[in-house]
Amino acid sequence: MTSQVSKTVLRLEAEEVQTLKDGINFKKQPEDGKCYIIYKGKDKMRACRNQCKHQGGLFIKDIEDMDGRTVRCTKHYWKLNVATMEYVNPPDSFMQDELEAVLSDTDGSLELLELNPPDPWTAEPREAQELHAGEITLTYITHACMELKAGNKRMMFDPWLTGPAFARGWWLLHEPPSDAMDRLSQADLIYISHMHSDHLSYPTLQQLSMKRPDIPIYVGDTSRPVFWYLEKSGVNLTNINVVPFGVWQNVDEHLRFMILMDGVHPEMDTCLIVEYKGHMILNTVDCTRPNNGRLPHGVDVMLSDFAGGASGFPMTFHGGKYTESWKAGFIKNERKKLLNYKTQLVKSLQPKIYCPFAGYFTEAHPSDRYIKETNIKNSAADLNESIRKSCPNILTWTPSPGSVLDLALALNDPSNRSAITEPPNDTKIYKDSWDFDLYLDELNASISAEIFKYKSWIQYYYKWAGFKGYNLVIRVIETDDDFEPLKGGYDYLVDFLDLSFPDVRPERDHAFEEIKNRVNVMRHVVLNGRLWDDLYIGFSNRMSRDPDVYHHR
Repeated sequence: MTSQVSKTVLRLEAEEVQTLKDGINFKKQPEDGKCYIIYKGKDKMRACRNQCKHQGGLFIKDIEDMDGRTVRCTKHYWKLNVATMEYVNPPDSFMQDELEAVLSDTDGSLELLELNPPDPWTAEPREAQELHAGEITLTYITHACMELKAGNKRMMFDPWLTGPAFARGWWLLHEPPSDAMDRLSQADLIYISHMHSDHLSYPTLQQLSMKRPDIPIYVGDTSRPVFWYLEKSGVNLTNINVVPFGVWQNVDEHLRFMILMDGVHPEMDTCLIVEYKGHMILNTVDCTRPNNGRLPHGVDVMLSDFAGGASGFPMTFHGGKYTESWKAGFIKNERKKLLNYKTQLVKSLQPKIYCPFAGYFTEAHPSDRYIKETNIKNSAADLNESIRKSCPNILTWTPSPGSVLDLALALNDPSNRSAITEPPNDTKIYKDSWDFDLYLDELNASISAEIFKYKSWIQYYYKWAGFKGYNLVIRVIETDDDFEPLKGGYDYLVDFLDLSFPDVRPERDHAFEEIKNRVNVMRHVVLNGRLWDDLYIGFSNRMSRDPDVYHHR
């Protein structure tokens, strides 16, 4: 493990310290404009960066706060109690990363210190060597899948080549090149960033395992294992390598890679740095705050997500404020914020080449037409245009399936049109058929499983899941594809405070959610012990909640 280093991020002289009022103080670093929050308590000071852990929004004073202890995020109204460094909305969620507040005994000054691991990619640095045409190429396959050819090695990222993701909610927008599965089975190694099924695609891996079960696959050492479902899936892969974060993995004398964790979801999300002959490719995939915001500057290529819309919120919510006009306004605003955030991130990191990817999915099934029409996503071309306006020196690439970037040609002359080879004109870019029946038949087979003939499955299942000790009551209603209650379907309450199954809602004050689940997805999830992400991220439920708060746990 690398040791941490201590850095002073803000220093206040004694006169400024004396002007700090009891409770919350907002301070700005004059040199770089970064903002901090200092909480002056009775016997100690606490401090943190003025940055929400959810999606990096700024905090302001919370007008509903009577005690002078909480601040409110301007992005999604998350609230932080600065006296305890705990987020109070959503409850029981994150702790804020705290800075060390050191008050000098000698001169009365205050220093805010940040403990940082050194940037691990700087270990054993390598000088960039000259590249020959064709020596490093990136070929876009589909969604988050890229093929990297470096020297005589081929590496694949996040192969989703066939079938749906999140049960039946996501389908590939782009038609992968016709030889994509052959390319995958001939790769020297595969990197899979995290467990979500648009990155870890079991239908794809099932086909791969028939051809080459011993292909080397690399994942990060997340606390929620990427391949937790492998045994249950029946897919036979025999060469999965779990590697520590921030350590170079040598492939050959010129090629190495390093997996880094996400600062917001370290339990499951990862990103990647690949280096060949001193040339770096940064792939931040879906990370909200990759490596806690510390990333290499001036890499040769940066890849990141861009689209938004990868959640059931707010499309699957109804009641209260969730009118169609509110949803449309929220979605439009969120996409704009995401576009601006990605533009600023690219501007701050100054890669030589930038490519938006990992957002090319569509809600193709006819029963999800409402989601498809409501869940408007950013376009890669719009983001690249925004980046070019902000940073004309950065070469942007809007990829089509089968298009190839030649790094040597692009670095030598960014205006060289032959640096990016587009697929032939008659190439099919967008998918227009998805084998819906094949995959829905598998889901529908779960409906008639023996276990569901007996109401006792409900208690058995929720006790197996083991979530309890939380003041939330849910009503779950099984529905058809259009979210109409299913004749003969189950409709039940679960009280998570004591994990009981009452006939009516309890008398005490409690949070309540009503969740309508498509029966085929719900029963498939129950039968196979899969994550409720299949329902929620896969748009297969509809929700209302009282009060309208996010239950992180």
